[in-house]
Order: sequence, then C-alpha cells, then structure tokens
Amino acid sequence: QVQLVESGGGLVQPGGSLRLSCAASGSIFSIIAMGWYRQAPGKQRDLVATITGDGTTNYSDSVKGRFTISRDNAKNTVYLQMNSLKPEDTAAYYCNIRYVDFRNTRKDYWDKGTLVTVSS
Repeated sequence: QVQLVESGGGLVQPGGSLRLSCAASGSIFSIIAMGWYRQAPGKQRDLVATITGDGTTNYSDSVKGRFTISRDNAKNTVYLQMNSLKPEDTAAYYCNIRYVDFRNTRKDYWDKGTLVTVSS
C-alpha cells in the first residue's frame, strides 16, 4: 500500500507563485516516475509535468518556462514550483506515482488532489 501526502495548493493572484509538494511512502521498491496532472472543471485530466527516477523531466507545453518539477529521492518527494501563474492554471492538481512494489509489480497511484486557484 502506498500513501501520497500533497500540500501547497491555494489561492494566488495572477503572476504569483505557488509550490506544491507530494511525499510518497509505503510499499515502494523503486519509483519509475512521479508527476503532476491537473483537471479543470468540465475538462479532462492532463499532464502538467513528470520526473523519472534518473531525473528526466517532461512538461506540458502550456507550463514550459513557468513551472519546474524537481525531486528529492531520499525523501521520495516531488515538488512543483509554479511561477507566473495564470487564471487558466486554475485546476485540481493531482500527484501521481508510478512504481514497482516488493512483489515486482508495476503500479500507479493517485492522490486526492489539491486545488489551485489563480484569481485577482
């Protein structure tokens, strides 16, 4: 069983910054990738950014140059620094972990999400 503890969401004005964090714990043998996805009301859940175990990152075109994903491997924690936020960044942000458990089974797990609202 895996647990994800996410923090850092909230209300911010356009142009402002927020930092999300997501800490993973539990029956994790190795982490393949961790990342963030977001879902605005009435829309599908889309990729924001991911980072693999070796540090390879991938970003949605809509956040490139504004958001930075990073990871603390020792803490199994991933961070999303969001700068120059826009109203269209408003969404529920979900942390995802793709990992291998101690039975050598590959699994995906999602947290419950945190709301980010960009508004003046």
